[in-house]
Amino acid sequence: MTITASADRIPPLGETARDYVAVTGRNLRRMVRSPDALLLGLALPVMLLVLFVYVFGGAMDTGTDYLNYVVPGIVLLSASFGAAQTAVAVASDMQRGIVDRFRSMPIARSAVLTGHVVASVVRNLVSTAVVFAVAALMGFRPDATPAEWLAALGVVTLFVLAISAISAALGMLAGNEEAASGFTFFLLFLPYVSSAFVPPDTMPTWLRGFAEHQPVTPVIETVRGLLTGTPIGDAAVVAVAWCAAFTAIGLLTATALFRRRTAR
Repeated sequence: MTITASADRIPPLGETARDYVAVTGRNLRRMVRSPDALLLGLALPVMLLVLFVYVFGGAMDTGTDYLNYVVPGIVLLSASFGAAQTAVAVASDMQRGIVDRFRSMPIARSAVLTGHVVASVVRNLVSTAVVFAVAALMGFRPDATPAEWLAALGVVTLFVLAISAISAALGMLAGNEEAASGFTFFLLFLPYVSSAFVPPDTMPTWLRGFAEHQPVTPVIETVRGLLTGTPIGDAAVVAVAWCAAFTAIGLLTATALFRRRTAR
């Protein structure tokens, strides 16, 4: 069958927006119909929160209430798990031929990847809301103002966008779903070696430097500071810089790989 290059045209802005909405909706419906995605996106963050607070929390000395300390880390960890599914979804679409069908339709080519990234952001914001709701039931009482809540949500959104963009690039790089899942392992590992669950100064010297300067730590410190009033320092600037850099790298790489793989 000959695939037409109708997706290569430049459609009007209104049509492009409708394409983005349609492809994003398709990806969200796909997630809802997948029990594995629902488990990772909603149940797993709650189980991790309960595990760390009620099983490990009594042994953790963070200088503050452990629930208040750990909630920002759980939020970012759940975002990493959820965003990693973007790589699997992208690889699945490339492997199973749905992209060829999209290319035969009069839709913007950019909507294919953008739909995955936007769906990931929406999915992870829902997961974030679930984590905060369960944390509130467990006694989480941040003293943040409405403006600080909005700022914290903005930082989380930037982080999710960055991880989703990198995951989309990894999904394009992978040859199949299994490889895509393996490629995202490092993204899932990062929050564990950060200030998410324990202060970095409690770690061995050789590990402390990495934990203090890796991308996830400033994001966590910024969210924690906005919600609970701990010092932020320059963490907010560093966090935004990291997120912007990863978003740009991820989107540019994913787009270049997509064009190369669909040029045939």
